[in-house]
Amino acid sequence: MEKKCPECGEKIIGRVDKKFCSDYCRNAYNNRLNKDSKNLIRNINNRLRKNYRILESFTLQNGKTKTTKTKLLDKGFDFEYFTHLYTTQKGTVYFFVYDLGYLPLDNDYYMIVKRE
Repeated sequence: MEKKCPECGEKIIGRVDKKFCSDYCRNAYNNRLNKDSKNLIRNINNRLRKNYRILESFTLQNGKTKTTKTKLLDKGFDFEYFTHLYTTQKGTVYFFVYDLGYLPLDNDYYMIVKRE
């Protein structure tokens, strides 16, 4: 029985368990199959990466520094995207993007910290 490539329909030559005629067809088929589900993940990861680069751009002294909300927003920081929260014993909530975090302070100031 002759097997056909699910991507282009050409005859498959080679191993019995071979599903595609070439690497190109295999990649094209899987990319088309996963396009919608991976698009959301890719967009979120890009947003997190950008937020991380922005936090990383600030020079830290003793693992922390202060900045304003305006400076963060001017660089394109999006406060809706972070990886996790850290709550201290006193109840203070830090927002983290991987190992870099920020703490909202009074008067639209933010403290940026690095977790070791």
